[in-house]
Amino acid sequence: MRKIEQQMIVAIRNRKNWHLDNTVVCPINEEDCAVFLHGNRIAEINSKTGVLNVNIDTLRQWSTPTTKSRLRALGANVCTRKGVTYLNNVAI
Repeated sequence: MRKIEQQMIVAIRNRKNWHLDNTVVCPINEEDCAVFLHGNRIAEINSKTGVLNVNIDTLRQWSTPTTKSRLRALGANVCTRKGVTYLNNVAI
């Protein structure tokens, strides 16, 4: 895991506003945080339960290695095979 991703996880656990380079964490309420990459919301995560909601529309549009790396750091099962992006082994 990259250093920026480790810092992102710490910010989510602590429910703190945080940004570094192209990645931003914003608390939504007492438990949930939104994660943005280049200004696009890539996911929401519950800081207490760890439940992750991936923004599939953003992943479809911006299926970059950086997007997938950030999502993997959050616990998402995302990969690309033969040019097709999969989330939880389902093509998106």
